[in-house]
Amino acid sequence: MRRKVIFVCVSVFPLLLGAGAPAKTVGFSQIGFENSWRTAETESIRAAAAERGIKLAFSDAQGKQENQIKAIRSFIAQKVDGIILAPIVETGWEPVLREVRKAKIPLVLVDRGIKVSDPSLYATLIASDFVFEGSEAAKWLAKKMNGKGTIVELQGIPGAAPAIDRKKGFEEILKKYPKMAIIKSQTGNFNRTDGKQVMEAFLKAEGRNINALFAHNDAMALGAIQAIEEAGMKPGIDILIVSIDGMKEAFEAMIAGKLNCTVECNPLLGQLVVNAIERAMAGEKLSKWIKQNDGVFPKETAVSAIGTRKY
Repeated sequence: MRRKVIFVCVSVFPLLLGAGAPAKTVGFSQIGFENSWRTAETESIRAAAAERGIKLAFSDAQGKQENQIKAIRSFIAQKVDGIILAPIVETGWEPVLREVRKAKIPLVLVDRGIKVSDPSLYATLIASDFVFEGSEAAKWLAKKMNGKGTIVELQGIPGAAPAIDRKKGFEEILKKYPKMAIIKSQTGNFNRTDGKQVMEAFLKAEGRNINALFAHNDAMALGAIQAIEEAGMKPGIDILIVSIDGMKEAFEAMIAGKLNCTVECNPLLGQLVVNAIERAMAGEKLSKWIKQNDGVFPKETAVSAIGTRKY
């Protein structure tokens, strides 16, 4: 008896397309591209999102909070699955974050904290300890200056968490050293050009009365180095310089003898941030602060450590 053989052709293509959960879309409101540190942070988050198959809707705020608020409202309208926010300043976020919560979209803060009456408006903060950074800068400087001398300070953007906390940490340590004093302090807006201009003004006002500079980030310190050289002085020798971030350019300046110390603030937060937003989207409760651990690099370590710099 002959048997009929029936062939059934089933396309697996639709099955493959439908395999697994659909890709998530996450909105990312970034402050801008004011320096290489910020660019490194952005690329780190982009790379980590791509690695996990997350579609990233990116918005460059160009340094303006109002642009970030507009971006967040746009993300809500797009019905994204999650939001990553690098807030330019600490305050002014509560109304828009209440809109985010009403839309049931988890939000993760990156690199800077905010002040709100209700901490449940965000899932977690991924950031370094800025108070620690400021205090470590002051400890190094106090030891180098033998507890006495005059200091000028280049502050970050007014109202920004790093600027507030780095100054706080620095001044807390200075209280232990009554013979050390900040004689001039002004914002350099976390960028090289403003850092140079403000340092020029400091030098015109105080000249060789300045023993040391504390810059809230490396970019401003690099601008200040140029101003010091143009004034006919030797940065790192005539004026001791300590800054924060740990950028590769800062290590190059230390090797050249123009910068004395940089306190690390690592921007490569991508894996931590994407882990956190995935967990938040899955409904997990996270600790309110996931801390990035950073180190201190005096110029004596620059040659051996520069190879580790990825930004």
